[in-house]
Amino acid sequence: MVLSFFWVDAFTDRVFKGNPAAVCPLDAWLDDTLLQTMARQHGLSETAYFVRVADRRYRLRWFTPVTEVDLCGHATLASAHVLFSELGLSGNEITFDSRSGPLLVSRAEENRLCLNFPARTTGDAQAPESLTSALRQIPETASLGQTCWLAVFPKARDVRLLAPDYDAFAKLKPGRCLVTAPGDEPGLDFVSRFFAPDAGIPEDPVTGSAHCVLTPYWATRLGKDRLHAKQVSQRGGELWCTSAGDRVLIAGHAVTYLRGQIEL
Repeated sequence: MVLSFFWVDAFTDRVFKGNPAAVCPLDAWLDDTLLQTMARQHGLSETAYFVRVADRRYRLRWFTPVTEVDLCGHATLASAHVLFSELGLSGNEITFDSRSGPLLVSRAEENRLCLNFPARTTGDAQAPESLTSALRQIPETASLGQTCWLAVFPKARDVRLLAPDYDAFAKLKPGRCLVTAPGDEPGLDFVSRFFAPDAGIPEDPVTGSAHCVLTPYWATRLGKDRLHAKQVSQRGGELWCTSAGDRVLIAGHAVTYLRGQIEL
């Protein structure tokens, strides 16, 4: 069996930046164990698989090296990039059916692609000692979301300089944390980083799905719907976000790094 394989750097317009995702178009679904084994072999934070179900409509699934996840932004962006730029799909929109419902991706200004994702909120919570131990810093505020903690710091420098204890995340439930602070550059509304050791990803370079939480949080805090964001990991990435009620629009660039084949 020979499968097409693409390595795409998402939320960047330059290779070696942004968040790399593997994208594998399929004619039909393979066994889940094989999909997970392939994702582990690829060693990237996400491997995306999609199967066509109708005109410009695809079933999309995402796997980290250790588990299947419900929502992934950068691998969705990468999948749309492959369909539009590598496989020659016409039109301006794609719908992906996923475990988080239908996800629309459309062409946007300045050669970006725009994700239409569900907004997510967090509830107030006292930062447990296990969270501060894992981050090695005490956040200004902390809240608990559906799948991760949100820790807010007063300055972007605090986020940039964090050096977490990844082993300590094993004592944290859930064992994932999104950290954020106000932007420190002209026109930059906020910065973030995302740590998910329990998903086999010590630090995710750029996390589109995290901005389902970050966008409504910062839109409310700053009193504006359109936001410019950067994820300040070592690779770094840039996102343009819009709060739209129960939906979030997340736009960014993507660039192909590698085209190849998988032989099974």
